[in-house]
Amino acid sequence: MSGMTERALSFGSVAAAYERFRPGYPAELVEKVLDYAGAPVADALEIGAGTGKMTRLFAARGIAVTATDPDPAMLAELRKHVSAEIRQGALEDLRPDQQYGLVYSASALHWTDPSGRWPRIAALLAPGGVFASFGGPVEPADPAVRKAIEDAQAPFLESAQLPSPDGTPPENELQWPGTELERSELFADVRQVVVQQRLTLSADDLVGLFSTVSAYLILPISVREQVFQRIRRALPDTIELVSDHTAHLARRC
Repeated sequence: MSGMTERALSFGSVAAAYERFRPGYPAELVEKVLDYAGAPVADALEIGAGTGKMTRLFAARGIAVTATDPDPAMLAELRKHVSAEIRQGALEDLRPDQQYGLVYSASALHWTDPSGRWPRIAALLAPGGVFASFGGPVEPADPAVRKAIEDAQAPFLESAQLPSPDGTPPENELQWPGTELERSELFADVRQVVVQQRLTLSADDLVGLFSTVSAYLILPISVREQVFQRIRRALPDTIELVSDHTAHLARRC
């Protein structure tokens, strides 16, 4: 099993914690997608739905969402919180037996196989249908707190962040997956928008959030516990977080 595959399949062991500690998505993201679509969206397919943090926002707008995820534990948790059609499977397992007006992925697209990613997604979209991807790091607003966390985990973990899948540098105006979408002949009208979100968490809840991050989950349990203890001791009682969400939108040609 590759390192990326191991990380991609690590979340089911902490599905309940994922639901409890992971922040939800701002409803403004849904508004951005529907405004971009320019017409009513009847049905949608979600790639990597997890526990349904984004599923519930689109379903609340009356859209018939088919939520997919390769992890049965994550889908079991999703069923507790939202009513949606559910299919177990990764993007690579899905068959284009139906085409949707919207295909989207929230903090999960980077786990899909880059080989054939865009033809697979295009095959699931109706002509003119919309693709949307949402992502972005959650990190302390205070640089001193960020450094304290980095120093605490440094003996065991260099960084919990994943690099850009296509190597796009962070200072580039257009970020991944917009970079790949612009290069694809299958999509047009690529846009990148940012929705700002600010959160305040207790130190314990921030450690709970870290307990759902793949970089920590693949550490041996004894090491993971030691890392979390070191991080917890380095944190103030409450932490302001920056959780800005970058949405990439495109239309199937």
